[in-house]
Amino acid sequence: MFKGKAFAGLLALCAAPAFATPANLVATVAKPAAPSFQKALEAQVLVLEKQLNGRIGVAVRLLETGETAEVHAEPYPMASTYKVAVAGAVLTKIDHGGASLDQMIAVTQLDFDRTGEPADHVIHPGVSLSVANLMELMLTQSNNTATDKMFELAGGPAAVTAYLRQIGITGIRVDDNVNDVLNGYYGFPHGGPFGTTFEKLYPTPEAQLAAEAKATPNPKWDADPRDTAIPSAMVDLLSKQLASPLLKESSRVFLTGVMERCETGALRIKGLLPAGTVVAHKTGTIGGTVNDVGMITLPEARGHLLIAVYTKGSGLPEEKREHAIAEIARSAFDYFTMR
Repeated sequence: MFKGKAFAGLLALCAAPAFATPANLVATVAKPAAPSFQKALEAQVLVLEKQLNGRIGVAVRLLETGETAEVHAEPYPMASTYKVAVAGAVLTKIDHGGASLDQMIAVTQLDFDRTGEPADHVIHPGVSLSVANLMELMLTQSNNTATDKMFELAGGPAAVTAYLRQIGITGIRVDDNVNDVLNGYYGFPHGGPFGTTFEKLYPTPEAQLAAEAKATPNPKWDADPRDTAIPSAMVDLLSKQLASPLLKESSRVFLTGVMERCETGALRIKGLLPAGTVVAHKTGTIGGTVNDVGMITLPEARGHLLIAVYTKGSGLPEEKREHAIAEIARSAFDYFTMR
């Protein structure tokens, strides 16, 4: 299922300073990258697809020049990478005065039950968290309960998709909250509490772990157009949310800082990059899907590299699919750093 730490971890959440967005972090109009890089990227993806026995979609763009390359421009299940869009919708609402980062939101036992995340240390009513902390949990730990609370604040999946269309993003659709994405993958009815259904089907912790470990590609789910993204559309979204005036500067700084603190997917985009490379990113994982999207800060003021790598259909161990993402990210990093 969607990867994320237990919601009880919020009680130990430590504040971290926000990343200061560089003054020159401004998106440039997209244009094709050099044909040599495009061909090299296509060749690399072809080799990795054969190794994984799955499909890989990639888009990369140097923010400052707009140079863009893409392989397999088709929809992929977003899994938790769609939380980037949820964050943008919430921050837009904040920018227009409809909410605030310090606004407190109640979290109930029913919220835990819906997503199936353990709440062993939160057994009494009375838990409330600020929007800032919920956003932190959603993006750094990929917490599903926090995400569904942010969906509620944004107005639901339809409101998030409407936000995307308003800012010119057409290659991403958001149809379900986390609860129903999980229901869809496991074949449970939409609208029901996923956690309760999952626990009834797998009543012991051992059975639940075994079910998650056996999560394999689901061809029907992979082909479902709901909650999917074309890689270049996700790169467009990252560009608009991290380096354009569509969000206020304070919101861009907040979002960048949170994404830089992402705790999941250390072996994906970041996996083969030089130690200390700054990466603001968001992962997504479910079944045959292992994804990572984000922004790499290149060394020596060479710019900021946006990247989205999506996979589907592979039944190989997660670490092998993660390594494929790391290889693609390192190749793009080397090209834009050393040319």
